[in-house]
Amino acid sequence: MLVLAGLLIAAGAGGAWRVQDWRYGKKLADQGRLHQDDLAAISSAASAQQQAEQAKRLTLEQRLAIADQFHHQELTNAQKDQARLRDRLATADLRLSVLVDAADTASCSNVPATPTTSGVVHGAARARLDPAHAQRIVSITDAGDQGLIALRACQAYVKKITTL
Repeated sequence: MLVLAGLLIAAGAGGAWRVQDWRYGKKLADQGRLHQDDLAAISSAASAQQQAEQAKRLTLEQRLAIADQFHHQELTNAQKDQARLRDRLATADLRLSVLVDAADTASCSNVPATPTTSGVVHGAARARLDPAHAQRIVSITDAGDQGLIALRACQAYVKKITTL
């Protein structure tokens, strides 16, 4: 009888172990499924965020390319204008002049303010610059124009980068 009672107790304990194993196995399977669902949701969200960042980057690259083309064209136009101006100065088609202070007669010769047959001068007395000096002035203004265009390009770049 004692053996029979021991067998019944062992069979009951074994059955209880099987039921507990079944219950815990079901809970672990449910947790595993939930964990997989969470991982899939996280992966999907990360993929969507990456695509959004790539779209923003592509948009920024396109905007920067357009701005770069604009500033390159602006620089090219300024260089062409400066080259035309230098050519006109070299061929004496154009002459640079400066206003002369009529009260300061000691520093320069008296240049008439009346129009002549070679050109029309209205108003205050003017003095023509030597073509070589005019060329140097044009070169200085050319460098300044290029610097200003480069500065505007840099400012536009920084503005586009920081607005995103």
